[in-house]
Amino acid sequence: MTAPAFAPDDLTARVLHRDGLMLVVDKPAGLPVHAGPKGGLNLESMFHALRFGLPRDPALAHRLDKDTSGCLVLGRHRKALARLGKLFANGRVGKTYWAVTRGAPEADEGRIDAALAKRSPDRGWWMAVDPAGQPSSTEWRVLARGAGLAFVEFTPLTGRTHQIRVHAAHLGMPLLGDPIYGAEPAGGARLHLHARSVRVPMRENQPPVTVTAPPPPHMAETFAALGWRVDEAEPALYAPV
Repeated sequence: MTAPAFAPDDLTARVLHRDGLMLVVDKPAGLPVHAGPKGGLNLESMFHALRFGLPRDPALAHRLDKDTSGCLVLGRHRKALARLGKLFANGRVGKTYWAVTRGAPEADEGRIDAALAKRSPDRGWWMAVDPAGQPSSTEWRVLARGAGLAFVEFTPLTGRTHQIRVHAAHLGMPLLGDPIYGAEPAGGARLHLHARSVRVPMRENQPPVTVTAPPPPHMAETFAALGWRVDEAEPALYAPV
């Protein structure tokens, strides 16, 4: 899919949180966070617009897939990045994702514990459920159902590559728009996976920084078409109209 037209000023306008240590930006779907082997437009090349008075560009504290939207955390200097690196590595950053899946389990919530490993040594991002792989856990709950689809909130307890996408497919409810782990045809729906919120305990003995990102337009359109609306008083809950 062609990357969206995007400029440094657009990225500045998508800053959701800023303090002396970190930034959280609302990453658009379809734009990679860093350059691939063939180069091309990417967010990292625009980080100079996010200095906000500091001498160096901020840097990525973690990654989101090209087609995933939502909360992306950046460290503003080396000490902040080191702190963020430890928090992510130790599983102390809370992450909530929203997704639309094809099909849904009978239960309204659950947890999947299924180890993940690389499916191919030549493509490090291509993952599969493998008992010999790294332990991987994801909690989930169904927020709405309709038209053979489900709106599901995922909370990954570990941070493996493509964890939510592989776990969802393993449960029999692949993500809408996923041509790799689902069965989305070429030219079909866009990937419906959104990093809805992060909770970062950046400073000890202080409340975590909690940030939420609005759903991207293509997911909002799907919600509207299925009659699902957000209750902003309780952002984690959607209800049918």
